[in-house]
Amino acid sequence: MTWLVTGGAGYIGAHVVLAMRAAGERVVVLDDLSTGDTDRVPDVPLVVGSVLDGPLVARTLREHGVTGVVHVAAKKQVEESVRRPLHYYRENVEGLRVLLEEATGAGIDRFLFSSSAAVYGMPDVDLVGEDTGCRPVNPYGTTKLVGERMVADVAAATGLRYASLRYFNVAGTAAPALTDRGVSNLVPMVFQRLQDGQPPLVFGDTHDTPDGTCIRDFVHVADIATAHVAAARGLADGRVTALTANVGRGEGVSVREMVGVIREVTGTAGEAWSEPVVVPPRAGDPARVVASADRIRAALGWTARHDVRDMVSSAWEGWTSIRDVSSVRVSAPVPPAPVV
Repeated sequence: MTWLVTGGAGYIGAHVVLAMRAAGERVVVLDDLSTGDTDRVPDVPLVVGSVLDGPLVARTLREHGVTGVVHVAAKKQVEESVRRPLHYYRENVEGLRVLLEEATGAGIDRFLFSSSAAVYGMPDVDLVGEDTGCRPVNPYGTTKLVGERMVADVAAATGLRYASLRYFNVAGTAAPALTDRGVSNLVPMVFQRLQDGQPPLVFGDTHDTPDGTCIRDFVHVADIATAHVAAARGLADGRVTALTANVGRGEGVSVREMVGVIREVTGTAGEAWSEPVVVPPRAGDPARVVASADRIRAALGWTARHDVRDMVSSAWEGWTSIRDVSSVRVSAPVPPAPVV
């Protein structure tokens, strides 16, 4: 069979493509290249365009003999979603509607949707299970929850087999060429600060956690990718017909702990200038969000294999391969000259 991977030239999408090809699956990518890069998918058929373009989607499905869809393409910046909610509803909700309409119209009966832990909002539980109430606190999370419900409603009407995977905090890389090139996620954000000779920022240290900083469930992007392979095979062989599952390690790591690992890996741990600086917490940041990964393990036999150091080490290798890190300081930065 052939899988269409939307957003397959992006950070997560390209890892999904790599893992699916390694598993022997045929893949075609649809990506508008707004955040994706062609060099991430050099040996895969690439159609440049948006899921909002129904005729293009229909033509791609037909010409490539697509039999299943993995929908990764989405806008995903929380802060941007607050500033531009209509943009997010258009890209994430209307884009999914168009894609589902064309896919079901073409007789495709397997659909894998990339969702997010953002659907939960600020859960007050130690481990977040799939039955935990979904109360998203930003437009991005709302678009993902609407997307899940749209997929389920279409499935009920058409017999579509589907899986919705709720990612937790993604980090790392499986290959330097596939590295996260943005700086909105914690690990690359800290890399950039260190490269610029600036201390990492920690948003708040008065949360109800052991060290006062937020606790998150970090999961290697390579594990995210293998979860997609497991779900795609479950959909193909009929073991999965309607699955919503968390994708995480089930282990919490505080932001301060994660910054400590990053400083060790980058060789800046002994430098006073690289000690993290605490700034005010961001509105809407829950104190603790850690996955229960029991459902995906039971349904698909999947479990995460990489630990936090694997994530950071691989991410740093990728970061140094695409950026000039000669400016990463190993001593205190020179103070600015006084203004006279």
